[in-house]
Amino acid sequence: MAVVVTIAVVVAGLVSVGLVRGAAQDEARKALRSKADLVSAVLEASRPVDIAPALRVVRQQDTPVAWEGPGGRLAGDALARTAYTQLPQAERTVSGSHTLRIDGRQVLVEVRPLSTGATVVFAERTSLATGQSLRMLNRVLLALVIGLVLAVLASVLFARRLAAPLRSTAAAAHRMASGERSVRVVPEGPTEVAETGESLNALAEALEHSERRQREFLMSVSHELRTPLGAVRGFAEGLQDGVITGPAVPAAGRTIVAESARLERLVADLLDLARLGADDFRFDTVPLDLRDVVDQAAEVWDERCRRDGVRFAVERPEAAVLVRTDPVRVRQVIDGLAENALRVTEVGAPLVLALRVEGDRAVLEVRDGGPGLTADDMAVAFERSELYQRYRGVRRVGTGLGLALVKALVDGLGGTVAAHQAPAEGGTCFRVELPLG
Repeated sequence: MAVVVTIAVVVAGLVSVGLVRGAAQDEARKALRSKADLVSAVLEASRPVDIAPALRVVRQQDTPVAWEGPGGRLAGDALARTAYTQLPQAERTVSGSHTLRIDGRQVLVEVRPLSTGATVVFAERTSLATGQSLRMLNRVLLALVIGLVLAVLASVLFARRLAAPLRSTAAAAHRMASGERSVRVVPEGPTEVAETGESLNALAEALEHSERRQREFLMSVSHELRTPLGAVRGFAEGLQDGVITGPAVPAAGRTIVAESARLERLVADLLDLARLGADDFRFDTVPLDLRDVVDQAAEVWDERCRRDGVRFAVERPEAAVLVRTDPVRVRQVIDGLAENALRVTEVGAPLVLALRVEGDRAVLEVRDGGPGLTADDMAVAFERSELYQRYRGVRRVGTGLGLALVKALVDGLGGTVAAHQAPAEGGTCFRVELPLG
C-alpha cells in the first residue's frame, strides 16, 4: 500500500511540474502583454517628443525594452534589441506576441508600433517565469512530500491493523490443516477480515461436527458388523466342532444365512453411499410414467406385507405421471422407504404406497401404521445412524444407513424427501417430490 501511495505522489509531482511551468509561462506572457499595452497607450496619449525617459520607467521594473525611432535608429536594452532584429520585417510594424530563442534560451517578445512612427519592443526571458514557477513548485512539492509522509505512515498503521488479524487467521488455518479442530479466532479488524475469521470459525465447527459424526458412524457400523459376524462365526465353529448336531443343524444354518444376508445388506448400503459421493456415479434418466415403477414395486411389497400380516394399499392416479428420471434409482428409493416402514409396522396395521401430482411435482409417499417419529426424530431422520442410535434395543432397526441412502438418491435425482406425521395411518409419512416433465 505504501508503494502505491508513493507512486501516486510521484506521478502527481511530475504532473504538477508541467502544469506549474505552463501556468507560470502563461502568466508571464499575460503580464508582459498587459505591460506593453499599458505603456503603448500612455505613449500614444502623451505623445512625447523623446520616448526614452518614459521607457526608462519600464526598464526600472526589470523588463528589457527597446525602441526604434522614425529614422530607424534602434536603442534600448540589448535583449530587446536582439529580439527585435530577429523578427521578420513584416512583424516589426504590427502589434503582436512572439516567442524567440536567443542564446539557447526562450524569450517572450511583445511589439507595439506607435502612431508617431516609432516602435516599442518588450522582451522577457522565460527563465524568470521559470524561477517564479520553481518557487511555486517548491511549495507544491513540499506539500506533496508532507502528504506522502503522512500517507505512508497511515498506510503502515492500516497495514499493521489489517495484517495482524490476517496472520492470526492464517495461523489458525494452518493448525486446522494439521488436524486441530478446537482452534478458534477472535473476529477483528475491518469488516471483510472479521468475516473471514467468522467463516473460519464456522468451518472449524462444521469439521468438528462432521468428524465427530463420522467417528460415531464408524463405531456404529463396526458394532453392526461385529454382531452378525460373531453369530456366523459362533454357529460355524459349533458345526465344525460337532457341538451342533442333529435337529439343531438346520436352525444353525438358517441363522447363518440370515446373519449373512444382514451383512450383505449392510455392505451393499455402505458401497452405495460411497459410490454416491464419487464422480463416476451416474443417474440414467429417461422419460417414463411413474405409475409403472409404483405398480412394479407394489407387486413385490404386497406379497411382503401379506407374509408379515400387514395391510398393504396403493394409491395412484388414473392419468399418467410423466417424469424424466432414473427408474432403477426411484425403485431403490421406494424399496428403502418400504423396508423401513415394514420393519416398524405391527401385524394388522396399514402400509400405504401413494403417488399423485401436485402442481409441477410428482409426489411419492410411503405411510405406515408404526409407532411414528417425534419432531426431533424427523429433523435427523435422514442422517446416518441417528435413528439407529436412538431406537436400538427399543424397536426393530436396520443398518442405520437406509434413510441416508434414500436422501442421497433423491438429491441426485433432483428431488426432495422429508418425514411427516401420517394421521390416517397413525405412524410416519415419508414424502418424496420429483419434478414433472
